[in-house]
This record gives sequence, structure tokens and C-alpha cells, in this order.
Amino acid sequence: MAWKTLDDMDLDGKRVLTRVDINVPVERGEVTDATRVERVGPTVQDIISRGGKPILLAHFGRPKGKVVPEMSLKMLVPTLEAVFGTSVHFTTLDEAEVVIDACDAGQVVLLENTRFEPGEESNDPDLARTYARLGDIYCNDAFSAAHRAHSSTEALAHLLPACAGRLMQAELEALESALGDPKRPVLAVVGGAKVSTKLELLGNLVEKVDMLVIGGGMANTFLAAQGVDVGKSLCEHEMTGTARDIAAKAATAGCEILLPRDVVVAREFRENAPSEVVAAESCPADAMILDAGPESVAHIEAAIERAETLIWNGPLGAFEIAPFDAATNAAAASAAKATANGTLVSVAGGGDTVAALNKAGAADDFTYISTAGGAFLEWMEGKVLPGVAALG
Repeated sequence: MAWKTLDDMDLDGKRVLTRVDINVPVERGEVTDATRVERVGPTVQDIISRGGKPILLAHFGRPKGKVVPEMSLKMLVPTLEAVFGTSVHFTTLDEAEVVIDACDAGQVVLLENTRFEPGEESNDPDLARTYARLGDIYCNDAFSAAHRAHSSTEALAHLLPACAGRLMQAELEALESALGDPKRPVLAVVGGAKVSTKLELLGNLVEKVDMLVIGGGMANTFLAAQGVDVGKSLCEHEMTGTARDIAAKAATAGCEILLPRDVVVAREFRENAPSEVVAAESCPADAMILDAGPESVAHIEAAIERAETLIWNGPLGAFEIAPFDAATNAAAASAAKATANGTLVSVAGGGDTVAALNKAGAADDFTYISTAGGAFLEWMEGKVLPGVAALG
């Protein structure tokens, strides 16, 4: 779909209502990771440099339409000022017009937590109209909240000239390059604990990609569906029929599914627990599969070499503890190397995925890493995201 960006807007002298995601981790009133604030910095700076006045709309936590003091965005002002390099004026919605009018050029206005408003999560049109009166242009830079039809993400976009911010633009362009009109062959790596949580994702991917690596606990369910005894491994035995259906759908679509050929097994789940490598069909009855083995990794690396586009969501094993992070680390390094060499477009997203790729030291070399979580997954599932559709 087509959407406008900041490049399509005349921002000079305009009040730009900018939806951002600054739902950052906070401990005892202190921001412990400012990454999300840093990622909206380019949009804020762009608006200011072109004569606009950024008015930030954002949520924090889940106050459910009530004022919860410890979820006030006021505590984020020092972090925002440090990242943006300018003054940030905090205001409640009731006092917003006065604060916005008094704000000097080159400064930023931050509205109180949108989820303090009872109508925010119900996409109340009256609340959207209240927001709209405060601005001239609407800019959505919160792809991570775009799967929610809320007043500040969906209804508001229909009331003002609307565009995507720089972070939203980067997310959409990366995903379009990976699934919309990708260079082929396309390889998807999908890991994680349960097939049941990624049914729609797998069902959509097998019709869009050429190769699909299934890892983590999900792979155990697919192995069990083939009649393999997976011992005490994490496995959704009640989902084996579904796994067979997905495999059949992949075969019809011409998508090759890559399952573990060998596995790393252990009798207990702890750091450096005694482990061994066995064939995938030879898991001892008293052991559990905790990672893919070296032959499986070689198989995945060969697929990465053949691929021109990679989409990654989820680790290949219990990446949190050694030695069960080996397959994820090795495959991530292979993808990072191919990307750095210019032979692969690599897009990854999802909480565990970002953590795993950072742990592997591979994240910086991927083409794009999405921190969007739910919105990233829903896009991969082929769903329409209300906050994106409203920009079209």
C-alpha cells in the first residue's frame, strides 16, 4: 500500500501531532533503556529542522483509562530532553492548547499518557477530535502500536493530513522488502516454544517464502508429527495434526521446511548441563531437546547462502543459557556475514529474537531489526494493521 511520509508534508509553522512509542523500561523512576526514545529522535529532529512543532502522543503501561500517577509520562521528560537536545514541555490534555501556544520554535510538547483517557483504547472519535484540534498534521511514528485501533493511532489519522514518521517509514520499507516484493529465494527462520502461538504466522509464511526453518520447541512438535519420539522435550502433542497440515500446505505451495537433522539433548535445563548430540530421531526417553545440532546448523547455513532475503522470528534453541545457544549464535553469525557481504537482505523482529541476535553479536549487521513485537508478528501473519491502513 502507499503511504505518505514527512517528505510529502509542508511542516513550516505547523503543529505536528506525532504518535510515538516511548514505553521504555523504568526502575524506581529511572529509565533503564532509552532505545525507543532514541529511535524516534530522527523524526522529532526532522520536524523541528523544517519549522514544525512536534507534539508527542504516547502511551505507557496499561492504566486502562484511569490516571495512575506512577505511569505518568512526566518522568520521561529528562530522558527526552537528553536525547532530543531541546526543551520538552509536559502537559495534560486539558491544558495542552495553552502549553502548545507558549512553546517556542525548536522545542517539543509531550502530552500525558494517552491511555489515561477512557476513550483511547476504544478508538473513541470524540477523543480523536479533541486531539485533532491541537494540531495541523498527524505523523505516526509508532509502528509498534499500529496493530491497535486506538484514538491516537487510527481515528486521529482520518482527521488531519497524515503521514508516517521516519521510524514507521523504515519499518514499513523493511517489511515490504522482506515480504511484499522480496528478492528470491526467501528464507524464513521461525523459532519459539509453541506452534499454537504462531499458527497464523506459519500458515501465511509457507505461501510466501521458499524455505522455512522451524526451530525451538516448535520443531519438537513437527518432529513428533512425523512419528519421532522427542522424550521429555517441550512439545505440543495435541498440535501434531496441525503441524502435519502446515507441512502439507507448504508442500503444495513449494515451500521447503527445514527441521532439525540432529539435536542437542540434556537431562536437565540449566547452564552448562551435561549434553550430547544425537540424531533428531534418537532423543533418549529421559532427555529433552534443547538446541539444534551441528549438522542442522550446517543445513541452515547452506539455506542462508542460497537465500537473497531472510526473515527471522524466534531462536533455534534455549538461547538464554549455554551451551544451548550455539545453533542460534552460529546461524545468526552466518546471516550477519551474508548481509555484510551484500548478498542477503535480513529483517528480524520480536522480543526474544532481538535479545538472541544481540546476544549473538549479530544484530548490528542485519539489514533491519524491528523492536515492534506484536505489530511485527501481525504484519508477518498477513494482517492489516489499523494504524498503517489509516495512513493510506
